[in-house]
Amino acid sequence: MSILRLQLPTDPRWVELVESNIEEILTDHAWCEQKAATNAITIITINSDYEDLVTDMLKIAQEEIAHFEMVHDIIKKRGYKLGRERKDDYVGELAKYMKANTNGSRENGFVERMMFSAMIEARSCERFKVLSENIKDEELSRFYRDLMESEAGHYTTFITYARKYGGDIDVEKRWKEWLAHEATIIARYGKKETIHG
Repeated sequence: MSILRLQLPTDPRWVELVESNIEEILTDHAWCEQKAATNAITIITINSDYEDLVTDMLKIAQEEIAHFEMVHDIIKKRGYKLGRERKDDYVGELAKYMKANTNGSRENGFVERMMFSAMIEARSCERFKVLSENIKDEELSRFYRDLMESEAGHYTTFITYARKYGGDIDVEKRWKEWLAHEATIIARYGKKETIHG
């Protein structure tokens, strides 16, 4: 997964935690997909004058909702309950970093939102890969392998739009700063049976 350039890989032992509470990981995952769809719609709302962006964000929103439905179907099939929405502390920390680095210009705010979105997709993709390769549940192994490819595509879309509409901002430099910061955040995670936990 060198394409993602994440600096700190997930310890495969995290999957042992996941396997101890499959219902929790599925519930958390379902809500992650819902939030990803909401994020894509928020991007449309703020940037409705970028026709190509709107088109691609609509696709992402639809895919994320479809993923939500797929996870929910697995939950129902296994006799689990969806449960209440889960707070995602990892995403919360990324959101604080995004807001702290938005200096008021439209281009800067846009790039920060794209970096925030790309980072979540990159880490989710990496976690799905770890799950697909290490979980003993064959159905979930296949499921996460399929979703991994979709998340990688979303990551690429966000980075591409940051470059396209970022004005004079050095997107490559900024992405390296995001990667470095994310490594300091994720170092504290990997201890819960949640997608980013």
